[in-house]
Amino acid sequence: MMNVNTRGTYLTSKACIPFLKKSKIAHILNLSPPLNLNPLWFRQHCAYTIAKYGMSMCVLGMAEEFRGEIAVNALWPKTAIHTAAMDMLGGSGIESQCRKVDIIADAAYSIFKKPKSFTGNFVIDENILKEEGIKNFDVYAVKPGHPLLPDFFLDEHPDAILKKNESQGAAPVAPEITEEKSQPQAKPRSGPVEETFRIVKNSLSDDVVKATQAVYQFELSGEDGGVWFLDLKNKSGHVGHGQPTDRADVVMSMSTEDFVRMFSGKLKPTMAFMLGKLKIKGNMALALKLEKLMNQMNSRL
Repeated sequence: MMNVNTRGTYLTSKACIPFLKKSKIAHILNLSPPLNLNPLWFRQHCAYTIAKYGMSMCVLGMAEEFRGEIAVNALWPKTAIHTAAMDMLGGSGIESQCRKVDIIADAAYSIFKKPKSFTGNFVIDENILKEEGIKNFDVYAVKPGHPLLPDFFLDEHPDAILKKNESQGAAPVAPEITEEKSQPQAKPRSGPVEETFRIVKNSLSDDVVKATQAVYQFELSGEDGGVWFLDLKNKSGHVGHGQPTDRADVVMSMSTEDFVRMFSGKLKPTMAFMLGKLKIKGNMALALKLEKLMNQMNSRL
């Protein structure tokens, strides 16, 4: 991540600068955010934040170093943009909460039209297009009228924005996470968690166990919570409430509500992890294997 974002930005710029100095309209444009030191944006993805802020620091440094010779600016979207990365993180349906890449292209063109004196700026796509006279932003929405996901690193009262989007059916990109400790219970209650494990149990087979070879422990908070396990290492597999017989290869901590949503395909595990809704201890490679099993469960939950 550091090699691609921060180091890649620095070295590519360094290699191009001698040629850019010969141009009358030289520009460097980084897709990086304003430098926002709100701890919210470091809490769940510190490495990613450092990598993107490294790009933004290149903008600050190079804009001053080459002022009058090369314009150096940053561009960042106000909302999520529909890309392959968003499909991977958000799963099916996430595109309806995104804008098209067209808005980034138009915003970049607006920046490139400006003289070299326009430098050292952290530009938000929607803001610069408003300055260009654009008023209808529905043309950039994948699904016009649908609530949009706010992008990372932009405050604008983030708690209020996130609550508003959640109430309208949009999954937040970076919510403020309220940590809950697991609350083990002596006996499982009859409910959606138990029903989920029942369906999982009925889907187990020798082939699934042979392909997975892992024991998963789930520490769930909330109703029907406590400690549950999924043994995909021994015999034909087994599920149950309480500690597994063998030591767990992967321990997953989350709320019961998110657990059910994850196994039913309404919450993608990668997105849950990025949002801080899912905490994982142990072998990450084996954790990824579980996602394949979840995809088989979706049609039954």
